[in-house]
Formats: sequence, C-alpha cells, structure tokens
Amino acid sequence: MFYAISYDISDDSRRNSISKILERYGTRVQYSLFECNLDIDKLTELLQKLEEVIKADEDSLRCYSMCNSCLENVRRVGGPPITSDSAFFVV
Repeated sequence: MFYAISYDISDDSRRNSISKILERYGTRVQYSLFECNLDIDKLTELLQKLEEVIKADEDSLRCYSMCNSCLENVRRVGGPPITSDSAFFVV
C-alpha cells in the first residue's frame, strides 16, 4: 500500500531522528513529506519506531494511505515523480 507521511516537529533532535527513520522506509519528496510503499507489517514496524520518538503533545505526524485509484489522481508540478514500487530482481 502507498502512504504519504508528513510531520511537523519543532525540536531539531526529534525531527532529525524521525527523518532518519523515515529514510529507511520511503522516499523524501519534500522536507517533511515522505512517500512509502509498505505492507502492513512494515507499516506497523515503522509506526512503532516513530511513536518511540514522537512527543504527541508537541509534535504532529500524519500517515495517509492512498489506494491505486487515489494515486492516479495525484497531480504534481515539478519535483520527483510519484514514488513507485521498489521492486528489484536478482539474477
């Protein structure tokens, strides 16, 4: 499933920790926005790691799931293309 994950974190240390975690699971498309293709197990794992760092009373993190038909309706001007599956083959 495709997810758009955004955050607003004022503390530099927590913000850096969050971005480092997200970089292991997806592609940064803007400073505080990542696109991720994850199965439910990876999403659960990611959210658990993020919840260990986030301070819910000070920070904001949003995770939006997008179905294939929703992805087809994403409009983009500039920047990188929509993140595609990170499938690869070993021969």
